[in-house]
Amino acid sequence: MRPGTLGRLALAGTRTDTVRVVLTALSAALATLAGLAALTVLAIPTPPATDDNGVRWSQQYSEALLREPGLRGGTAFALLLLALPVLALAGQCARLGAPARDRRLAALRLAGATPGQVTRLAALETGVASLLGTVVGLVVFLGAHELLDRPDADGRLALPTDVLPSPVALAATVLGLPAVAAAATALLLRRVVTTPFGVVRRARRDRPPRPWFALLVPAGVGAFAGYGPLLRWLERHEVQAPLPYLPILVTAGGLAALVGTVLAAGWFSYAAGRLLHRLARGPAALLAARRLTADPWAGSRTFAALLAAVLFGGGAAAHRAYFQARYDAELAEARSFGDLTSAGDTFYLDTIGLVDLAVAVAVTIAAGGLLVALVEGIVARRRAYAALVAQGVPRGVLGRSVAWQALAPTVPAVLLALTVGLLLGRFLAGPVSTSTVDGAKRFVMPGVPLEQLALVGAGAVAAVALTVAVGLLFLRASTTVEELRAT
Repeated sequence: MRPGTLGRLALAGTRTDTVRVVLTALSAALATLAGLAALTVLAIPTPPATDDNGVRWSQQYSEALLREPGLRGGTAFALLLLALPVLALAGQCARLGAPARDRRLAALRLAGATPGQVTRLAALETGVASLLGTVVGLVVFLGAHELLDRPDADGRLALPTDVLPSPVALAATVLGLPAVAAAATALLLRRVVTTPFGVVRRARRDRPPRPWFALLVPAGVGAFAGYGPLLRWLERHEVQAPLPYLPILVTAGGLAALVGTVLAAGWFSYAAGRLLHRLARGPAALLAARRLTADPWAGSRTFAALLAAVLFGGGAAAHRAYFQARYDAELAEARSFGDLTSAGDTFYLDTIGLVDLAVAVAVTIAAGGLLVALVEGIVARRRAYAALVAQGVPRGVLGRSVAWQALAPTVPAVLLALTVGLLLGRFLAGPVSTSTVDGAKRFVMPGVPLEQLALVGAGAVAAVALTVAVGLLFLRASTTVEELRAT
């Protein structure tokens, strides 16, 4: 198949395919903006020391997050955090209109296309849409870079508009995201065979989920729990640890905890379906029970970005409690030494406020992905829903079953993500060290930030509930009698 023909077929389709391409491109553009912003922060040059204290701050910026070199890594990490739910949203958008696309690919197989050509076509479709989005994101980034380059009265910049990432970094971001998206599509299709009669999946989907998260989550939490004692042991014995070991320990532990939490959503879906099937008496809960047990891994796919945002929110709440306890301890220490005018430094508390804002944005973006997945599921099963309505099942029952299906695994998964995030943040921050009047060291353990955790958890559940309410607006249009004739 010639490249030109392959490109035309990748861009062909119905209005649903056009919507999928637009949403995928929009998601790729948002991810590009987040990635380029993080690269710009990392590209800020560190000036040489200007005094005997070795201070190497970039004084041309008004924000301390950009002035201090030690804070730029955390700022870039927070920006990359916003890219995770955006990429998950792109994955959900790529599934929009999947049944119609499967029929189109089957028609190509019937016309003589090979399975490899069909797989390359599906991968190219996602790659082209992502490339369109990354190019748009690059143009918007460069335009905003010029428009926001406005120094204040002191000549300082609020944003790093005086620097740009290297051309290699720009090209890697713009071209790397579409390449990763296309490769991920081809990888996900490795167990899918497109035949002239439809799409056949070789994966076994009738096996119930195993509770593998019971191994991954404690392993990740244990890695964080050992970080503080290991660091103190190295300091006590004056041993210089090889540079990458501790970051690798934290990164591996965080990924293990995150993957375990996401896998837990699939197990929670299956367990909730079994429980509803055993205890429920209403038709809505029974319908939801069958759907949850039939495809429990839909929860892991759908709630992955939301659970990641909630886990980071729990970690941010733990760090807020740590910085609040440290602020209170420093204030009490200053008062004990007779300094009644000290008000303490609220810089770190203000910085955690920015992290909380990033978590809120991530939850909002993840809710958009949930909405796309919910609407796609309703449209994909419209013939079954229309048949139930034609047989006398009220639409309200179907709406309540969709709500049960979304909320039943959400609540325990969110509670687990909050708990894991709190433990990771608590072990990483450690206790607060203070000095008494006689010079002795005293360690204070921060309290549990119940209010902050409740705010993050309730916000996540409310986002899911709002998503369900909006998605149900498509239920009436998808349950008309005419849908029984849909192919």
